[in-house]
Amino acid sequence: MLQTGGFPWLTTIVFLPLAGALLLLLIDKTAHHMIRWIALAVSLFDLVLSLPLWSLFDPSTHRMQFVEQVPWIASPPISYSVGVDGISLPLLLLTTFLAPLCVLCSWRAIETRVKEFMAVLLIMETAMLGVFVALDFVLFYVFWEAMLIPMYLLIGVWGGPNRLYAAVKFFLYTLVGSVLLLVAILVLFVQGGQTFDILLLSRVEYEPALQNWLFWAFFAAFAVKVPMWPFHTWLPDAHVEAPTAGSVLLASVLLKMGAYGFLRFSLPMLPDATATFVPVMVTLSLIAIIYGAYMALAQADLKKLIAYSSVSHMGFVTLGIFVLNAQGIEGAILQMVNHGITTGALFLCVGVIYERTHSRMIADNVGLSGPMPRYATVLVIFTLSSLGLPGTNSFVGEFLVLVGAFFWSHWIAAVASLGIILAAAYLLWMLQRVAFGLPNAAQASHLHDLNLREMVTMAPLVALVFWIGFFPNPLLVKMHASVNDLVEHVDVGDFEAGPHEARDSRGEGRRPQFEVRRSTLQVRTSDPASRTENLEPRTSNLLSRAGVR
Repeated sequence: MLQTGGFPWLTTIVFLPLAGALLLLLIDKTAHHMIRWIALAVSLFDLVLSLPLWSLFDPSTHRMQFVEQVPWIASPPISYSVGVDGISLPLLLLTTFLAPLCVLCSWRAIETRVKEFMAVLLIMETAMLGVFVALDFVLFYVFWEAMLIPMYLLIGVWGGPNRLYAAVKFFLYTLVGSVLLLVAILVLFVQGGQTFDILLLSRVEYEPALQNWLFWAFFAAFAVKVPMWPFHTWLPDAHVEAPTAGSVLLASVLLKMGAYGFLRFSLPMLPDATATFVPVMVTLSLIAIIYGAYMALAQADLKKLIAYSSVSHMGFVTLGIFVLNAQGIEGAILQMVNHGITTGALFLCVGVIYERTHSRMIADNVGLSGPMPRYATVLVIFTLSSLGLPGTNSFVGEFLVLVGAFFWSHWIAAVASLGIILAAAYLLWMLQRVAFGLPNAAQASHLHDLNLREMVTMAPLVALVFWIGFFPNPLLVKMHASVNDLVEHVDVGDFEAGPHEARDSRGEGRRPQFEVRRSTLQVRTSDPASRTENLEPRTSNLLSRAGVR
């Protein structure tokens, strides 16, 4: 761990929104204008504070950085311990980036209980940030559970007509998984040397049978949050009923916590169980990719279409994680960021049109390119990004995931590619009707295009779509060392899954072992006659042909 003896960056970033929420409680609840500006100022200041982490972060090491550790409880030993590495840093920055956009999109959409709404939004930000920086299991669990309450309130108080049903369903699904997560944490405490330190627990070797049980306990908590099939049924209801800001945070940040849990806990702590259950996880990921896409094809509600597309896109994330190679995992992390940007932006687009037509149905929002050309432009950009058009951010993430899947199995990569084809079908069908269909003349006369506040909200997202699409390397470089260390820790050469299983005691015909050193991926087989091949130029050439640098 790289200790920081200076400014407490992470503590300030995590708890500044909470301080802002407490400040809002002192403001007169009728002063809506002041409340909105204070919430925006706090979230923007938190974003500004988080930006130096990008330049101060050392990408050459996999160790935790900006570490702060203070004893909290003596017995059992629990500490306030926070830090980030190349896996958590992008997710932290994504969270601070989206928070002010959520305030802006709620500027006019929320007119009742404005003070409470903005306070809940800021509390939610603190809980989400805490999940990504916690290095003590108890601290992690506190933030993990604390996140449920503000999201429940966002849906249950400011949601649509069926908000209570959606809020309770969301809460119960995630709570059941959280109970099993708590059990797993306690077992690790007992078996791992009476400590809750996440990094120490990651270095303990557990019995294979125990690993199997712990893997499924973690799975119950994280698969619900992703959500993986068949634990996804709460997501469409929650998205449809949530206010726009709630949908953005739910899709862009909360879903990433499940995938982050797999990366932070399941893979490094339970490598044997991970290797054992890779075929199961890959199969569930493929089902999510195809099933989510097919369900999206059948939707007439814009929010439900995007919600089911999230199930499909997050299937790519879990697929990249569980093919257990550097390309797949880096693609998964990048896709988590890309999905947060693109899907969050699509929910913002739905919120914009809902404020004007009070309908989310595709049939009620057609031909908008005429009365709303600026809106149609950003909708086209985010839709093309979501389907993975080369030159946009999602293409790079999905490409790397498919490269990693191809190394694991050609057939798996081929099946996953069907999800991209289906995405083009349901997204272009939606775009053709909403942007370029025959407009309703009576409705079009009352529609007005994006105003300055809405343009300011959309512009940073558009910029990131193209910046990551053409220049993904700055993001990938930050995560190289952490991902390489994770792949080495899992020791993917030892699992017998996929089409390249071991065939004899010498390992002849064995699935190649991926041995990672920094940004170079090498394949080593146990056949003495085989040679070591550097795959980095091959991957770089593929990216170059796609126009990616």
